[in-house]
Amino acid sequence: MKELNISERVANSEQSSTVGIADIAIKLRESGEKVYDFSAARAFEPTPAYIIEEAVSAMQKGDTHQTMAKGTTEYRRAISAKLKRENNIDADPEKEIIATMGVKQGLTISLLALINPGDQVIVEDPCFPSYKQLIAYCGGEAVPVPLRTENRFRWDRDELESHITDKTKAILLNTPQNPTGVVHTLEDLQMIASVAIKHNLFVMSDEVYERLTWDREHQNICKIDGMKERSVTLTSLTKSFSMGGWRIGYIYASEKIISSLYKLQQHLITSCNSFVQTAAAMAFKEPPRKEVLDYWKEWEEKTKFVSDKLNSMSGIKCPMPEGAFFVWADISELGLPSKEFVEKLLKEEKVALVHGSSFGRNGEGYIRMTCSKTWEDNHEGLERIKSFIRKLV
Repeated sequence: MKELNISERVANSEQSSTVGIADIAIKLRESGEKVYDFSAARAFEPTPAYIIEEAVSAMQKGDTHQTMAKGTTEYRRAISAKLKRENNIDADPEKEIIATMGVKQGLTISLLALINPGDQVIVEDPCFPSYKQLIAYCGGEAVPVPLRTENRFRWDRDELESHITDKTKAILLNTPQNPTGVVHTLEDLQMIASVAIKHNLFVMSDEVYERLTWDREHQNICKIDGMKERSVTLTSLTKSFSMGGWRIGYIYASEKIISSLYKLQQHLITSCNSFVQTAAAMAFKEPPRKEVLDYWKEWEEKTKFVSDKLNSMSGIKCPMPEGAFFVWADISELGLPSKEFVEKLLKEEKVALVHGSSFGRNGEGYIRMTCSKTWEDNHEGLERIKSFIRKLV
């Protein structure tokens, strides 16, 4: 009798290291243990009250039904206003914007729209772990290109081009970059754009941390000459507005690409949540309010605090990132593989981090620590890390 098997695309894939470690930490807490969880890049602060109130009001008014697949007119117009106000991008809300349930869902439909089975997509190494799996789920092949320490975690043009083949269809990048915290400069993006144009490639840019930049301005590759028709810009409110559980974002792209995403959206999810779009429109239709700006300021302060404390510990090098609310710390001098380091740390000190190797081969020798937790947790977690390191050196 034929055996019933799970599909190879799932059976051969790996679990998300960032989500997986966070789930383990939750389970430990549920069993009564105190765990200091700095794994998944999540803020502890609640979504700002004025955004919550907008969603509650929408539900009470009966705004609980399906919307257009591309998103409500109100939400898309608010996104267009945000893009003009903050990014100097003129986006047609009817033709060039689509609502998504966060960046992962947006990236999934983008990959389905742009690549065919067997196509290759260039990704950064290290990179967000889900990228490779989503590319594989969509029938493509992820091709990692190293972000080298000596090049400040930026691509070298010659090395980037050396990985391009006749099967290469797209480049996927992240800025601010997870996990390194690099914010790509205009010069960085111009190099990538010139490679994409030369080899006739699409570029997908995950900009979920765009508002969390600490020492340089966020830049958009879609604004470079020749890039609008081949670019897909993805972002969400998950990080900047502490709205991870709301699952809401958007894509900005050309009319041709958006029309393809629209068809996929109709069949895959029908639409994003109605009242969530109403709340997200409130967040985007005006400049961020004081409580949001206060979040960003405190996240920067916490990131600098964690960076400085780790950098002062024996055997760790941890420069302040250029953006995002986590640090990328070099632990190679401590002599433990990164996975073994985080497993022992969680077991012995009840501190959860993410091992660098989970982000790619070039991430070995590093750990990622999220800094957007309470000050109390940051202080105690760092003391426990220091105690753990003392046993190693």
